[in-house]
Amino acid sequence: MKKIQLAIVLLACFALNAQDISGPKKDKLWNNFTYDMGNVFGGMGYAYSRPAHWEGKQWGHFGMLTGGTLALFLVDDEVNNWTSGFKEDVPDIITDYGHKYGNPNNNYMFTGAVYLTGLFTKNEKLRRTGVLLISSATAGGLLQQVSKRIVGRARPKSGDPSGTFDPIHLDRVFNYDSFPSGHAMLAFSNAYAIGKQFKSPWIKAGLYMVGMIPGLTRVIDDFHWISDVAFSTVLSIFIVESIDRYLDKKYTEKYNDQEKKVDWSLQFAPNRIGVVARF
Repeated sequence: MKKIQLAIVLLACFALNAQDISGPKKDKLWNNFTYDMGNVFGGMGYAYSRPAHWEGKQWGHFGMLTGGTLALFLVDDEVNNWTSGFKEDVPDIITDYGHKYGNPNNNYMFTGAVYLTGLFTKNEKLRRTGVLLISSATAGGLLQQVSKRIVGRARPKSGDPSGTFDPIHLDRVFNYDSFPSGHAMLAFSNAYAIGKQFKSPWIKAGLYMVGMIPGLTRVIDDFHWISDVAFSTVLSIFIVESIDRYLDKKYTEKYNDQEKKVDWSLQFAPNRIGVVARF
């Protein structure tokens, strides 16, 4: 309901600003807006339909994601015990940022502001970025809301071990909606999408690190297991990349006018598992 209210506020802000614009300019603004909103939903549909078009390489990536999640699942309780040892030492500014930035309300305020800035300044590249942010957040948000109800995994704060499930409910069950992590998915989707605006690998890496803070904060504060956050982070990359490829066909403005050069992979080694980005 809160997301719907935010969408109404977004539309109202657009309508109020549009009242001050007359003639052809107003028509063009409205046409751009309706075109962009169509691409928001078109991008969501494209992302959801991709598994039907996957081939060997894509299924291999999904298999690695599944295998990595299962490997982390085996150490979820140990990681939770470890983070409990330094929970009180984490600065409040970090935890506050982590909880607030990944919140859907704050997320849509940010993505909506980016999009409206691009719309009213007639900056197609920024418009496209806003569309990518909104479409990715909505696609990931809807997917995680449905998944939480189906999986019904216990949160660490419930007091139950990581292997406890109460699956398949129409309504979310308090403390049994851990998988996947909405905060991690929304925050990293934003960071990954914004990172596409920059050529520098150092800026990209900095944005990705900031985007990971909400997910890690949720682990430290017993809202999620590490496997919830890892799965959600990698899944957000899949979603953003899918929607971005869809938008390539809809907008003439490209990010930095170059091929995508970031290669993501899961890496396994003795006593180590991680997500690796090669620039």
